[in-house]
Amino acid sequence: MSEHEPFIKTPRQLITVVVLAFVVPILLIVLLATYVGSGKRTAAGSTALTPEAIEARIRPVAGFQLASAGGAKALRPAEEVYKAQCGACHEVGAAGAPKLGDTAAWAPRIKTGYEALLGSALKGKGAMAAQAGGEYSDAEIGRAVVYMANKSGAKFEEPQAPAAAAPAAAAPAAVPAPAAPAPVAAAAPAAAAPAVAGAAGPDAGKKLYETACQACHVAGVAGAPKLGDKAAWAPRLAAGVDGLTASVIKGKGAMPPKGGSTASDAEIKASVQYMVDAAK
Repeated sequence: MSEHEPFIKTPRQLITVVVLAFVVPILLIVLLATYVGSGKRTAAGSTALTPEAIEARIRPVAGFQLASAGGAKALRPAEEVYKAQCGACHEVGAAGAPKLGDTAAWAPRIKTGYEALLGSALKGKGAMAAQAGGEYSDAEIGRAVVYMANKSGAKFEEPQAPAAAAPAAAAPAAVPAPAAPAPVAAAAPAAAAPAVAGAAGPDAGKKLYETACQACHVAGVAGAPKLGDKAAWAPRLAAGVDGLTASVIKGKGAMPPKGGSTASDAEIKASVQYMVDAAK
């Protein structure tokens, strides 16, 4: 081969060289522009000094929320109460409960009026246990009733939070201060009140059963074993109280998590123990 023989010998090699002569510079320009225009880059480990990171480090572990002067409790949203307390039966129509949105099933009930519907919910009716005195206040149950009725054709007005009571100290403000012995005598009963309020009832399991579980376990709704039915409970008892409690907390079959209640795990276990004892 001669020293001065040309590198490009065929038309294909010529085309390849021409294409590379255009593509390579363009590619280099694009890469350079991307690098230059990428903006400010944060070095690894330097996010610890950002305002967000500093705020997160100095934020108190516990937060607080100022309550109103009257101490009135804010009502929870009607839909939240419905899902936690009513949805287990009204979503599937268990034990004859009218399904949410079923205008035909709700029509005769809506005609009775809001007060009648609220009374049935608070006192209980048929397989539905009484809701009064449970996890939710009467006003919250009322709002859940209105939510279901209005979703099913009614036009009830949503109940509002009850007005806060006036402070007791406002009325006797102009009365002269009593003699020294009087406050001492009045303080004695007040000191004893917290001990009674904080005492834990021994029938916590029965109470939760009556407010959250009874609606299905009395009539055997959706395959729920009836209270005291030894034959139905026998295969379930093999899992033990802890196993049954885990199933209730997670939900199983038609039963929503925690039976649709907001009870604590300890309360759920107490309720399971109550039903297990009734089946032995």
